[in-house]
Amino acid sequence: MISAPFTRRAFVKGTASAIALASLPRLGFGATPTVIRLEWQTFKTTPHYASYLNAVKTMKANTNSATPASWQYWVNVHLNYCPHDLPYFLTWHRGYIYYFEAQLRTVSGDSGLILPYWDYYTYPVMPSEFTDTASGNPLYVSRVNTNVYQALSLSPFGTSVTNFQRALSNAFETLLESVPHDAVHDIIGGDMGDITTAPIDPIFYLHHCNLDRLWNAWSLRSTSKVPAANNSYWNGSFTYSSGLTMTKSLTRTTKGLGYDYANDKMPTGLPPQARDGRIIRVQGQTMPNQTRPAVAALTTTPPHTVSSTRESLGGVTNVSLGTNSLSAAIPLQATSTNTLQSVLTTSPAVGLGNSSAATTASPQAATPATKFPYVKLVLDGVALAKAAKAGGFFYNVYINLPASVDVNAAGAPYFVGTLGSFEISTAAHHGMNMMNYDVTDLLAQQGVNKLSQIVVSFVRINAAGSPSGNAIAIQEIRIELGTDAP
Repeated sequence: MISAPFTRRAFVKGTASAIALASLPRLGFGATPTVIRLEWQTFKTTPHYASYLNAVKTMKANTNSATPASWQYWVNVHLNYCPHDLPYFLTWHRGYIYYFEAQLRTVSGDSGLILPYWDYYTYPVMPSEFTDTASGNPLYVSRVNTNVYQALSLSPFGTSVTNFQRALSNAFETLLESVPHDAVHDIIGGDMGDITTAPIDPIFYLHHCNLDRLWNAWSLRSTSKVPAANNSYWNGSFTYSSGLTMTKSLTRTTKGLGYDYANDKMPTGLPPQARDGRIIRVQGQTMPNQTRPAVAALTTTPPHTVSSTRESLGGVTNVSLGTNSLSAAIPLQATSTNTLQSVLTTSPAVGLGNSSAATTASPQAATPATKFPYVKLVLDGVALAKAAKAGGFFYNVYINLPASVDVNAAGAPYFVGTLGSFEISTAAHHGMNMMNYDVTDLLAQQGVNKLSQIVVSFVRINAAGSPSGNAIAIQEIRIELGTDAP
C-alpha cells in the first residue's frame, strides 16, 4: 500500500539525505537525442515492457517515501513543487518526467527503459493493461471512467495559437493545461481527479508524456513563438526536492535532455467517437444542437471593492451545479457597464500576445496603463459535494453564449475553460477555494458594447461512470476587474 503524503517540511527534510539523493541517476544533458519515447501500443511489444512493469511494482511496494526508489516519493515531489495554473507548468513537468524516467531505469536495471506516452488523440480508450483488475497488476487503480473521448479538443493547435507562455493572449501553455490536461484528469477521476493523488495512478505519467509530446510537436511549427534560448524566461532553475534541481534552459526542447518522440506531429482531427459531437474548441461530448442552458433564478450582488487590487462589477450567489447544465446572468449597473467598456477598449492587456513583446516578455511583463487592466470571471467559495469528490465529470464554462447557438459548435470567443474536481483540488492546494479565469481577451473579441448583463454558462460533460445529483456549490460568481492576470 502507498503511504500517505508527507507535509512539504517533512518531505524536504527526508529527501535531504545523501542516501536518497545518491540513488537518483543523473544523465548527461544536451547530447544529440539517443532515445525515442514510443506510443504505448508500440512500447508494450518491446522487451522493455516487462522492465516497466517490474519497476512500477517494485516502487509501489517500497513504503519508504523519503527515497526516490519509492512511488510515493514522486507523488510528493509533484504535490510539493509542481506549478499548476502558474507559469512554467509544461517546462517543470518536462524535468519531472525526465527524472522519474531515470529512476525507473535504476529500479528496473534496464538502461534502455524509456517512458511511453498515451496518444489519446488516436487511442482515446485507456489501454487495457491499465484496466485489467487481475490480482498483482501494478498498473491498475480504481477509476471513474476509462475513456477520454469527452476531454479532447483541437483548440491548442489552432493557427491563431502562436504564443507559448502564460499571460499572453492565445497562449499554448494555458490552453493545453485546460484541455486536454485538466479535462483528462477530470473525466478519468479517482486518483487522477485530485492534484494531491494524481501521480499515484500510473496512467498519470503516460498522460504527461503525451502532453510533453504535444508541446514538442507544437513548438516545431514555424509560427510558434517559444522564447529564444537567450531570453530571460529561461533564467534560473526548477526544484524537485532538496538538492535535486534542473536548469530551466535545459527544458526548452526535448533534445536538450537527449530524447525525442516517435510521433512529432500535432493532431489534425479528433477520434471518430469524439468527432461525432462536432466539437472543436469545446472539450466534451454534448448532444447535437444543444442550445445555451437556461438561465437560473439567482440572487444578485451589487458592485463592490473586493480588495485594493480587485473590484467586483456584480455577481450572483449560491449557485449549485449538478447533473444538468445551467446559465447564470450577472446584471451590470450603468457605472459597471461604462467601466467595463473603458477597460476593454483601452487596457494594454487586450491582445497582449499580438505585440512584438510576445516572444520576449516574461509571463509578468505587461505594464498596465490602467488601474485594473484585467477582466476576470471569479468563482468564489467553490466546494465539491461528497459524491463528486472522485471526479469523473466536468463542466465547460462559457461567457455570453448567444441564446440560440449550438453549444457543440461554439468556441472562441465564448469558451472560458473547464471546471471539475482536478481544478478545484488544485485551487485548494494553493490555499484557495476560488477559481479565476481571465476573460479580458474573450470579451474584447466579442466586441461587446454597453452590456447590461454577462451570462456565464456551465455545460455538464458526463461519461459512463459520472456521478449524479449535486456536484459543485459556488458561493458567488462575479465579474471582477483586477491588476494582475489570473
